[in-house]
Amino acid sequence: MKTQIIAFTLSLFASAALASGTHQGGHHDEMVVGKPGKAAKVTETIKITMKETDDGKMVFEPSAIKVRKGQTVRLSIHNIGELDHEFVLDGHKEIIEHKALMEKFPEMEHDDPNAIRLAAGKSGEIIWQFSKDGTFKFACLVPGHYDAGMHGDVTVAKK
Repeated sequence: MKTQIIAFTLSLFASAALASGTHQGGHHDEMVVGKPGKAAKVTETIKITMKETDDGKMVFEPSAIKVRKGQTVRLSIHNIGELDHEFVLDGHKEIIEHKALMEKFPEMEHDDPNAIRLAAGKSGEIIWQFSKDGTFKFACLVPGHYDAGMHGDVTVAKK
């Protein structure tokens, strides 16, 4: 019986990870928000910080960014807070689906070109080409962080 419970639990993890399409090996080259960019084509660097505030909120600064369709940017991300945070770039619907999955499986690790997890005091970057216009999201999907205010908008304007 114990072996069956373990096997069932493992199958749930595997099914959820495969169904989400947003974790290790689940992405195609093009996503709703664009695709990984090439460093040689970067036209702008956008600095983003992640932190907790004294009143218990968790925030990105800036909380909104604007780019042009077709633009390749370097998102230079710095965690100046005291907790681990992540930066996930995607469509609004995809962010909400990913948030629900992270709440079920909080120890899930990411290996996605549109996401980075950073320990307190660490920095990293994402190079991204915004190939579609519209409004998209970025968020920290560590359970509780989104609800504490850690999300923002990306507006991609037509050229």
